[in-house]
Amino acid sequence: MVYDEAHFIQMLKDNDTEVFRDAFLSLHSYDQAQFYEKVGPDIRKLMYAILSPKEMADLYEGLEVDDDEYESYLKEMNTTYGAEMLSHMYTDDAVDVLNELDNHQRESYLEMMDEEVAGEISELLGYAEDTAGSIMTTEYVAIPENSTVRSAMTILRKEAPNAETIYYVFVVDDVHRLTGVVSLRDLIIAEEETLIRDIMNERVVMVHVDDDQEAVAQIMKDYNFLATPVIDNKGKLLGIITVDDIIDVIDEEASEDYSKLAGISDMDKFDMNPLQSATKRLPWLVVLLFLGMLTANLMGQFEATLEKVALLAIFIPLIAGTSGNSGTQALAVAIRGIATGDLEKENKFKLLIREMFTGMIMGVVCGLIIIGIVYFWKGELLLGMLVGAAICCSIIVATLAGSFIPLLMHRLKIDPAVASGPFITTLNDITSILIYLGLATVFLSQIG
Repeated sequence: MVYDEAHFIQMLKDNDTEVFRDAFLSLHSYDQAQFYEKVGPDIRKLMYAILSPKEMADLYEGLEVDDDEYESYLKEMNTTYGAEMLSHMYTDDAVDVLNELDNHQRESYLEMMDEEVAGEISELLGYAEDTAGSIMTTEYVAIPENSTVRSAMTILRKEAPNAETIYYVFVVDDVHRLTGVVSLRDLIIAEEETLIRDIMNERVVMVHVDDDQEAVAQIMKDYNFLATPVIDNKGKLLGIITVDDIIDVIDEEASEDYSKLAGISDMDKFDMNPLQSATKRLPWLVVLLFLGMLTANLMGQFEATLEKVALLAIFIPLIAGTSGNSGTQALAVAIRGIATGDLEKENKFKLLIREMFTGMIMGVVCGLIIIGIVYFWKGELLLGMLVGAAICCSIIVATLAGSFIPLLMHRLKIDPAVASGPFITTLNDITSILIYLGLATVFLSQIG
């Protein structure tokens, strides 16, 4: 929806409270959040005076900001106002905000909240970061398995206003162990006196509270779930994870993997100062610098060869660049397969064989092309054959390396994204130069 940002700001400055409330609250929560993010602290403070903590909590559900920005927003509010707002938020969203505060600030807000709400939030705060427990919510609807559809609908009507989703209703036994799930559709079409255990689905796909959030995201993607239940070691239902939280997880994991592929140790944000950005990027850059020195040292070992045929040096960037590109292509395919779970279903050896033949085809084609170019450019058929053979071999090796290294890291339980593009490219530089100048040394007498 398109709205007039300047007009809303003017209403706040003119203290047109009722007009602003009517217009602003008619906006979609996403548009409300966008307005809140764009305006400055002075305008936001006027909003706190006009909007109730409950209305501000609804706005916060639509916020799409970096986690560390929540702290600065809370500092703008009266502490009591902020605590009441957090109380009205879904527990998983409130936990996301409170996780960005230090222990003292967190405890201060929890002490001001309703005891029951504070207890639920504190429990979620205790789970390890990036686990199912850290992203689940306790606002769900659970019904006893021995109840009737009539009583289940009564429970549902009572709990629905505070539940994050009602499309799935989870069924529990007398000790709150998860025993089944029933959809809202099944409840609506069933006879009122039907027992829940007779219509529930007992084949429930669930996750453990300590499961990694990325594994949970994969499960929900595979099964097309809107929500999935979270259980403890005893099978007791602790909470649910909804699809909106999983979208955030997928976005977060994709951003993290992209950073690693680019050789950055952590997310490099737009609002970082130059020193912070440099600190994030330097570790891999220093590692690659030393690997680059290895490449330089390797070329020094073939100094005699290069002195005899200086023309060889012209093609070093070409061979290194081509092998690096092919390695990065194979790396992207392998990491995508691991991230989507496709490689779990496919034989790893079969993938390596396929990539080897793919590399051979690309190597032969590129090799033949470069032979023709060198022959017509320099009139040196033997030199062209040498460069072509080097490119062919380098592409095959680079393609295999690009596939094998992330598979090996995945096998060793290391994040395969660490096998970043710059890392693979540097390794391929070393191997391609070794292949090229090694072949040149062998055939030096013929091309001299």
